[in-house]
Amino acid sequence: MHILEMKVLRGPNYWSINKHKLFQITLDLGDLEHRPSDTIAGFAERIEVLIPSLYHHSCSRGRPGGFFERVREGTWMGHIVEHIALEIQTLAGIEAGFGRTRGTGKPGVYHVAFSYAEEAEGRYAAKAAVRIAEALVKGDAYDVQKDIEEIRRLWLEEKLGPTTQSIVSEAQQRGIPVLRLDNQALVQLGYGRAQRRIEASMSDATNIISVELAGDKDATKRILTEARVPVPMGEIVGSVDKLPEVVSLIGFPLVVKPLDGNHGNGATIGVQTIEEAVAAFHRAKEFSQKVIIEELITGSDFRALVVDYKFVAAALRTPASVVGDGQSTISELIREVNTDPKRGKEHDNMLTEISADDICLEMLAKRGMTLDSVPARGERVLLKPTANLSTGGTAEDVTDIVHPQNKALFERIARTIGLDICGIDIMAPDLVTPLKENGGAVIEVNAAPGLRMHLQPTVGQPRNVAAPIIDMLFPDNGNGRIPIIAVTGTNGKTTTTRLVARMVHDAGYLTGVTTTDGIYIDEELIDTGDCSGPSSAQLILRDRAVEFAVLECARGGLLRSGLGFDRCDAAIVTNVAEDHLGLDGIDTLDKLARVKSVLPETVKKDGYAILNADDDLVYAMKDNLSCQVALFSLFANNVRVERHCAAGGLAAIYENGYVLLRQGNHIIPVEEVSNIPLTFGGLAEFNVANVLAACLAAYTNGISLATIRQTLRTFASSNENTPGRVNMFDFNQFKIIVDYGHNPHAVRAMGRFVKNLEASVRIGIVTGVGDRRDEDIMALGEEAARAFDEVIIRYDDDMRGRTHEEVDLLLQTGIRKVDHQKPVRYFPCECEALDHFVANAPPGAVVVVFIEHVTKVLECIKAHHELDRQRTGSMMAAV
Repeated sequence: MHILEMKVLRGPNYWSINKHKLFQITLDLGDLEHRPSDTIAGFAERIEVLIPSLYHHSCSRGRPGGFFERVREGTWMGHIVEHIALEIQTLAGIEAGFGRTRGTGKPGVYHVAFSYAEEAEGRYAAKAAVRIAEALVKGDAYDVQKDIEEIRRLWLEEKLGPTTQSIVSEAQQRGIPVLRLDNQALVQLGYGRAQRRIEASMSDATNIISVELAGDKDATKRILTEARVPVPMGEIVGSVDKLPEVVSLIGFPLVVKPLDGNHGNGATIGVQTIEEAVAAFHRAKEFSQKVIIEELITGSDFRALVVDYKFVAAALRTPASVVGDGQSTISELIREVNTDPKRGKEHDNMLTEISADDICLEMLAKRGMTLDSVPARGERVLLKPTANLSTGGTAEDVTDIVHPQNKALFERIARTIGLDICGIDIMAPDLVTPLKENGGAVIEVNAAPGLRMHLQPTVGQPRNVAAPIIDMLFPDNGNGRIPIIAVTGTNGKTTTTRLVARMVHDAGYLTGVTTTDGIYIDEELIDTGDCSGPSSAQLILRDRAVEFAVLECARGGLLRSGLGFDRCDAAIVTNVAEDHLGLDGIDTLDKLARVKSVLPETVKKDGYAILNADDDLVYAMKDNLSCQVALFSLFANNVRVERHCAAGGLAAIYENGYVLLRQGNHIIPVEEVSNIPLTFGGLAEFNVANVLAACLAAYTNGISLATIRQTLRTFASSNENTPGRVNMFDFNQFKIIVDYGHNPHAVRAMGRFVKNLEASVRIGIVTGVGDRRDEDIMALGEEAARAFDEVIIRYDDDMRGRTHEEVDLLLQTGIRKVDHQKPVRYFPCECEALDHFVANAPPGAVVVVFIEHVTKVLECIKAHHELDRQRTGSMMAAV
């Protein structure tokens, strides 16, 4: 048993619209395909002993123990790997409850999909699950706990910290999309121009000058002093030689801390002697070139949080400590405290584990104690000089008892420093009375304050402090979204995408577009190649200038990585036909339709799925949708459209040479096809269908009919607008048509179009794509034979696993099935085939070139076109 392939799905996908984080492995069971679990002696008993918590997996039985029943009765190893992968993540503390196992169509090979939290741990869980299953089959001993610990380590290493996660969770609850931009804390909330970005609790609106100011404790203190905010007296020291002078000026007890430190790192509180001051100075120097020496303000340590210059929360912070029981040593008490599930490494959990470091030992030494000392019952022993949660401290919520004058003071401090999200550290007897009365003082001002103490205080009411942050970033209930129209289908995707994008652009939006030809922002090509996958979509959605996205979404990217967005405003499905069958386990049209249906299933509730009513598989997608549906049809009397509109539905139809919208019984004329160059006067029915779909997408997204009409009249099927999509070139004696069609459905549609053109002979230059099934290549040959009087076979540069001879034989088989006498020629590439045609074309001929390399073929045609123009000019001159 071994893993053939691993895929990371990050968005709506073939397996689930709602589970956006799935790992998919392709697993070859080998000889285990013939050995279900009930045939492996002792397997059921071993798995129950090794991972007893699998009892809670109900599986298809819908009750605890259901999975173990399946194992005893007999199930295949792919299914077992799925459950193991989920459970070892659960045991590591990760919520992972979704899994599916399905056959790929190849004997013994399965797709196993399961949810994950972070990619590194998901990848490890996949491999570990296979190792565990193999050990269980063989009866070998296995240390599952080691895998669980490694999964947890990898998870904690990659997962967002509590502060960032709280803001992300609040955004997701409000329907604001989230994109993680790095493996740290940089996160994008929203799409395109509507997006905002955060890094922990700093936003993209946080003033950099204010951040630097807050990081300079001396400058902060001077500005606060000028604003009449109470602060401790202190001085900056850069050399230990200056210490005695400053200490004598301020007096003991002292606080010694780095000038630009954070989280309490390098700080020492309660310094009482010059020797302690020197040691504290050197500790602080590890974090900063300069050190602050300031008076110790007695009292309790408080943190106030101000968001958007409004007070939102306050907490009383207590340094890390233990309470004696009269029997346990301090070391044992620390270990006991650290067993609290709320505690984790650094910022990985709501509380941090207490470490017995040098600072802890120094604190104990001041009290004449060591880690082996046994405190009396009820005696509290402080272990750290600062109350930061990052050093093991705890927090008590005191938000409701803060005096109004203190709230006003905290808000004024945030305005004075200029921080939209501001943490203020205060030392005071309490916050119930004004600081100016109780002798309290502001110790520090923090940019990017941690939110842990407010989100889940050790004592008191939790405060959802992420909510006011999201309120600030997205006022008036904004959701951070821009309109998205997504396009999928077997054929017509790119033309439809480009037409919709032009309508949106003509409506005045700065538009981002992805296609199989490249990525465009404001009609500027910024990347070339097949850009119909999720990474290209996210490039558009990350761009701060984009106001409207039109995204072509092909099957390959969706199966490989999922969609690049969570939901859209409209989704067009042009058609579903034979193409790419047999790849990635998609071996039937029904499965291919399921892939395409992911897009309409992601349409928001008040958005539109725009479906081809002439295509059975596409029309059937409406049954699984929660959004609105609009239909398009080339036939005005389509029964499905009639039924849909009778119920008040929206549709686009083609009738008597006109493109029409129909809402219920109300008809809205759009344009006559004779005025729509893309349709070649209605002869190119496939492009009429594309026009219908595009009109619906634009209309349902608020594009005016005037703009839609303007675009239809000016958008031609040209090299500039739709490269490689029905580009027609008129020569003096013949026509050349270039098209990207590469499947039987596309060749059939092109054949219908060409038969409507006047021509002395119709010639097709075709090829078979090597990674398609035999029957698909033969079917393409059949359609070519029906469409053209002569067929020229040429070869792709990449034959995708087949030889020229194999493709020839399959295409010829299809051609001869239709017409044994059909003339067939062979050329190694597109341009050589074109050269032959141009040199030998009879007057009035039409050739259709089904291309692989758009740019190369178009350059070849342009060269011939120029020669044709020169020859025609010479002939005219001679006359």
